[in-house]
Amino acid sequence: MRYNRLGSTGLIVSELCLGAMTFGTDPGMFAAIAGLDQDASTSMVKQALDAGINFIDTANVYTRGQSERFVGQALKDLGVARSDVVIATKAMGSMGEGPNDAGTSRYHLLHQIDASLERLGIDHVDLYQIHGWDSQTPMDEALRALDDIVRTGRARYIGVSNWAAWQIMKALGISERLGLEKFASLQAYYTIAGRDLEREIVPMLESEGVGLMVWSPLAGGLLSGKYTREDDGLSGGEGRRAKFDFPPVEKDRAWDVIDALREMADAKGKTVAQLALAWLLYQPAVSTVIVGAKRADQLADNIGACDVEFGAEELQKLGTLSRLPREYPGWMLARQGGYRSVSPRRVPGEE
Repeated sequence: MRYNRLGSTGLIVSELCLGAMTFGTDPGMFAAIAGLDQDASTSMVKQALDAGINFIDTANVYTRGQSERFVGQALKDLGVARSDVVIATKAMGSMGEGPNDAGTSRYHLLHQIDASLERLGIDHVDLYQIHGWDSQTPMDEALRALDDIVRTGRARYIGVSNWAAWQIMKALGISERLGLEKFASLQAYYTIAGRDLEREIVPMLESEGVGLMVWSPLAGGLLSGKYTREDDGLSGGEGRRAKFDFPPVEKDRAWDVIDALREMADAKGKTVAQLALAWLLYQPAVSTVIVGAKRADQLADNIGACDVEFGAEELQKLGTLSRLPREYPGWMLARQGGYRSVSPRRVPGEE
């Protein structure tokens, strides 16, 4: 297990992060993904920690708070010192039926951080994240609330998830102008089969020193190696993708990538999933990749991605197969200003 700084902060996190979305048995919106009871969740946490993972990510909406409770109880039962683990959670989603039970208002965030800490059984989280975009709350209100949460010791750093590049840049500007805590990280979808992030967000992250936490690195199981072009498993299948076909993926391009990954995996004695995860670990913008599992063998397979090595030709081949089609203004920026780049950022396969 290797360790990275979270963006430009001094916080050191493992290159793999244990995602706790599978924790909990509540029959809510995450039922298709969750299902682990307390004992199984505790075993998953132990396995991750034993492998060198020091980072756990959850959210208040995961199984309506059960995930946070299970994470906290697991750490307590395992006798894990608070200083030995980095804990992240999120808030924004609906936690009730009232008009103020969702969003990023001061009212909601200050209430939810206290509720999350109670469920986790700790006095602070290391990373507190806005879970999504709230069009109803002024951005400065949310940022002031997050700043208060840090200044009162209830969180050490703040982050955001599923925002556009312009929204993050606007927030960073407001924070700088008002002297507020800045976002340390973005949690976003990114896979070798879905590189949309590279159009605007990755350049922004690298420019501003914001860390990237990758969610759904196997594209909801599509990159697990269980599916083929001939049998995608989505009709009457047993996998997660059969029950919850998300996130959206451009399938034709994905199958070309999966075919190449399978050939390389066979040659290396690894699995398709391990290579898909390892590709992300090679991307310089990535601070950590969030992996979630329901079984010990799944988590062990994911952890095995840390041992995968790619050669330059393999990275170039994968880069070419997964390359995004050019979009404006990207192609015009390259045409007009490319010659001015002394050391342009080069993506394997796109030279």
